Amino acid sequence: MTGLADIAFENAPVGLIYSEDRIIRRCNPCFAEMFGYHPDELHNTSLSRLYPSVAEFDHIGRIGLRKMAGGGRYADERIMRRASGELFWCRVRGQSLTPDTPFNKAVWTFSDLSEVRPSTGLTLRERQVAKLMIGGVTTKEIAHELGISPRTAEVHRARLLKKMDAKNGLELVARLVGIPL
Repeated sequence: MTGLADIAFENAPVGLIYSEDRIIRRCNPCFAEMFGYHPDELHNTSLSRLYPSVAEFDHIGRIGLRKMAGGGRYADERIMRRASGELFWCRVRGQSLTPDTPFNKAVWTFSDLSEVRPSTGLTLRERQVAKLMIGGVTTKEIAHELGISPRTAEVHRARLLKKMDAKNGLELVARLVGIPL
């Protein structure tokens, strides 16, 4: 069965990795190509290399750890960084093989959403606000989640509206998720 599992892993039409403590131990060619690397360049590399910043790596890690507690699963859509420095939206889903210590051993899938979702020059905080808005979180909840005031969350939301040329929150979310208007 191992031979078939290896064939499936190597030829999967989505990016796949096996990680230990957020270190890539194995990735398939689709994953490496998505990020602009050769698979060997990513072997034994921290996943932080693929995030726009260390702060985002740490922030998403805290959220993921909290959500994986118990069931061992996590899924979200986030901005990632290619080898070229280009930022792009990515759908990420993970399954821990060690639910008591979720990041100890895990399998992750990555899907490139750049064809349907723009990532135009957003700041770290704007990316965080956009991610939460896509998840249906209110401005007050965004403020609480990010540890900022509701007024500051509104300012970031207003900047997103302007950058994405959206008239209101619904249009902004539609643009962020790539729904044609």
